[in-house]
Amino acid sequence: MATYAIGDIQGCYDTLRHLLDCCAFDPAHDRLWLVGDLVNRGPHSLQTLRLIRSLGDAALTVLGNHDLYLLMVAEGGAKFRAGDDTLQAVLDAPDAGELLDWLRRQPLCHSEGDYCLVHAGLLPQWTAARARELAREVEVMLQGERFGEFLRHLWGSEPAAWSDELSGWPRLRVIVNAMTRMRFCTPDGVMEFKVKGKPGDAPAGHLPWFELPGRRSADAVLVTGHWSALGLMVTPRLLALDSGCLWGGPLTAMRLEDRQLFQVPCSPTEAQPLKR
Repeated sequence: MATYAIGDIQGCYDTLRHLLDCCAFDPAHDRLWLVGDLVNRGPHSLQTLRLIRSLGDAALTVLGNHDLYLLMVAEGGAKFRAGDDTLQAVLDAPDAGELLDWLRRQPLCHSEGDYCLVHAGLLPQWTAARARELAREVEVMLQGERFGEFLRHLWGSEPAAWSDELSGWPRLRVIVNAMTRMRFCTPDGVMEFKVKGKPGDAPAGHLPWFELPGRRSADAVLVTGHWSALGLMVTPRLLALDSGCLWGGPLTAMRLEDRQLFQVPCSPTEAQPLKR
């Protein structure tokens, strides 16, 4: 049995199928770990969701910001940006209800052994174990009867920092924003969401979240995506797998058992013009 961790797909279904063939992925014996952002911007979000859902227990995905955005649009919690978004086929599909119900039941963060799978990153105050506890607070709300109300209160970038004293919607919003949107933050954990460039583009007083001194999750192996401008980064304790497939880069998988990399080029019919 092998476990393949795969970077952001964002509706690049044809490229994903090519990558799975390249890995010789067998759902009867192997597992997929997906870093989130299954959907949006690429042209085949509906097919991607259907494929991952059909794999059952062979596929594990955490939620990314685009996945949550799809859920928010469906519940009236965010405005649909028709020019950039490619989610209409999902919303119009006859199985939309089943797909969205499946999506909202996926975890925000997954821990297993030394590994922690999360879309964007973890704030410096959080160990991987603490992050899993906090993710569960979000998952209980997202999977419960008040999920629509939760999604309608999720939009926004404030508060920008964690405090154990936070409660209600602000508390849940900080947890979600850190795990699905963060790139840069200050050493004491104040997040900045406007800059989306390379690590060298960090705003004054900020660092990439994984470079913060004293980060309490530094003893775990973080498996992440989200940051296409960062590109593929492999260190002993960080596997950042968003290699910018949507923007014409390759789609990347790593076999966790031996860290062998597999990459395929983005399908010409799925690559989008580069935006930052």
